[in-house]
Amino acid sequence: MNAIQKPTLTGQRFKTRKRDEKKVFDPTQFQETIVQGLNQTGSDLDAVAKFLDASGAKLDYRRYAETLFDILVAGGMLAPGGTLSDDLTRTEFCLFTAQEDLETMQAYAQVFNKLIRRYKYLEKGFEEEIKKLLLFLKGFTESERNKLAMLTGILLANGNISASILNSLYNENLVKEGVSAAFAVKLFKSWIHEKDINSVAGSLRKVGMDNRLLELFPANKRSCEHFSKYFTDAGLKELSDFARNQQAIGSRKELQKDLQEQMERGDPFKDVSPKEEMKKNNISEQTMIGIVWTSVMSYVEWNKKEELVTEQAIKHLKQYSPLLKAFTSQGASEILLLVKMQEYCYDNIHFMNSFQKIVVLLYKADVLSEEAILKWYTEAHVAKGRSVFLEQMKKFVEWLKNAEEESESEEDEAAD
Repeated sequence: MNAIQKPTLTGQRFKTRKRDEKKVFDPTQFQETIVQGLNQTGSDLDAVAKFLDASGAKLDYRRYAETLFDILVAGGMLAPGGTLSDDLTRTEFCLFTAQEDLETMQAYAQVFNKLIRRYKYLEKGFEEEIKKLLLFLKGFTESERNKLAMLTGILLANGNISASILNSLYNENLVKEGVSAAFAVKLFKSWIHEKDINSVAGSLRKVGMDNRLLELFPANKRSCEHFSKYFTDAGLKELSDFARNQQAIGSRKELQKDLQEQMERGDPFKDVSPKEEMKKNNISEQTMIGIVWTSVMSYVEWNKKEELVTEQAIKHLKQYSPLLKAFTSQGASEILLLVKMQEYCYDNIHFMNSFQKIVVLLYKADVLSEEAILKWYTEAHVAKGRSVFLEQMKKFVEWLKNAEEESESEEDEAAD
């Protein structure tokens, strides 16, 4: 019996289409074309911008973006570490050979801006280039670093690149040798000159870097005091103040978190040392009482029924009155606490009728003095719910005044 022959696939082998063939990555020809064009345009940056605009239609910018930016910044392709590749052609007309002043750097920023607006796909590659250049800082001269810092500050101010590129400055070697801090001075100066400190603050917050400025210094110098002195001496007091403020906000948040964790664990607060806590966190008693009040009040899931919430609040605050008392040794702290209470009861509508009862409780617990209550009533209250709360407090304030007058009268009689 003859075996059945299995069918076989036969057919013609097609040639690979030209467009499907993988092009070999060879930036040499690309570099020569760009270098030649820049040598012809020279230092005329308008002519450079026009040349780059026209060349994008003929050259593969998408494929050779890194090479293009290397040439525009350093004059040729950069080897790892930031040195120029010796065996390739280069141009003397680039950012690093330009004049070291803000006006020239602004003109260069315009060249990059026009190029990226025209060829939008270069945006990501340009950010990657800046990140890389920042990591290569040690390979550049001081003058080259200064120019790059000024350019980067201008680009950041105008929103051409994201502040996330600053992550490169936290590289351990750059920080250790002081390169990051020195570069940051020039960068932030040009950024603030171009816009203002609010632009810096907003951009840093957007990428979660507003609390990381101290990391520009090595661990042994990473303090608010050192940062403040370094940048203030360099003429950047606004940045020093911003960093100090951010540090204080961070400390307050951390402290609030610690207090709430202690409450959750049910830790006793009788061992809390006010002076120690304030010294450790470098904050005043007034700031501290604000944090304590917020922590105590945000720890509870409050009843939504007005008639029940007062009872709940009294019970809760009675438990934490020793903690509040620990941070109200000064009259200013008591006033601030009263204002915080007023604002809280106004902002949380079901507490509107609880204010007077909370004040009385804290008066009896020696957290609030009659002097502080009377001062709040006559002059230190704020606008929020003023008429409601002053009306609530009217009888108690009259009672305090009468008690004070009786006490003075008794003292006079005793003196006679």
